[in-house]
Amino acid sequence: MGPHPTVAAIRLAVRRVLHDVLSSSAEPHPVVLAACSGGADSMALAAALAFEAPRLGVRAGAVTVDHGLQDGSAVRAQEVAGRLRALGLDPVDAVGVTVGRQGGPEAAARDARYAALDAAADRRGAAAVLLGHTRDDQAETVLLGLARGSGIRSLSGMAAVSGAGGRYRRPFLLLDRDTVRQGCLAQGITVWEDPHNHDPAYTRSRVRHEALPVLEKSLGKGVVEALARTAQLSRDDADALDQWAADAQADAAGDDGSLDVRRLATLPAAVRRRVLRRTAIAAGSPPGFLFARHIEEVDRLVTGWHGQKALNLPGGVAVLRANGRLVFSPS
Repeated sequence: MGPHPTVAAIRLAVRRVLHDVLSSSAEPHPVVLAACSGGADSMALAAALAFEAPRLGVRAGAVTVDHGLQDGSAVRAQEVAGRLRALGLDPVDAVGVTVGRQGGPEAAARDARYAALDAAADRRGAAAVLLGHTRDDQAETVLLGLARGSGIRSLSGMAAVSGAGGRYRRPFLLLDRDTVRQGCLAQGITVWEDPHNHDPAYTRSRVRHEALPVLEKSLGKGVVEALARTAQLSRDDADALDQWAADAQADAAGDDGSLDVRRLATLPAAVRRRVLRRTAIAAGSPPGFLFARHIEEVDRLVTGWHGQKALNLPGGVAVLRANGRLVFSPS
């Protein structure tokens, strides 16, 4: 008798990712880590990795990150690490981090978490780090991007492969949260539910427990699937536009990095604004603080020129139009 259907689906998703890692790795037995909070999604991921990795000659380990935001979190992290070792994963790291305040509590926690995962992957020489984001997480990300008016790249949601060198892999983006959690139940896996997931102080929690249920009640079932599908369609479009913008930037840029205004003016707005954003980031403006309104102001130096003074962008970058070129420099 085979495994429960949900367990089979979970293992298949992980197996496909491991095959991909093996095909792109120079190591015959690469190290792959599961990022695990102890919740159902990540424990299902860890269990599937522990089952599939030995069959493919992959060395499987895990990382759990203690954000230090709740009483007893350090003890809980060690308990999670113990469960991961009991699954047969090795090495297993429990890493404590200090969460700052930049960008708000959710963004700060995410930045600290990814920094810890990057450090663990470097320390262990991991070819990949698996993340347990599901289709429901993808839908929430798209809805948040839509609400913020962040543009098509934000609507692209989370990529199946991301990070430097394709380090991060998300096997579960095509699986819904219920499937993953049923897989845990079918295997008798003990899970921990983070109380922050139900805390209305956090934006994603409100989207999960308030906004999405209202949309599904009003529009019918299928909203999560539709939002996830929107993410893939948006990603395809954004990737194409980004490539166009990279080519256009190379064509318009001078040796000093300044941009030819006449060449910019011939581009569609979606491409031109991508070129401006890419150039601003290259000049030192931090992506997380470079918003659409900043790029729109820079764009007016191309489309609505009437002798404006230099613009100041986040990160101490100034943009000036002079002699038919846009110059990005320290302010």
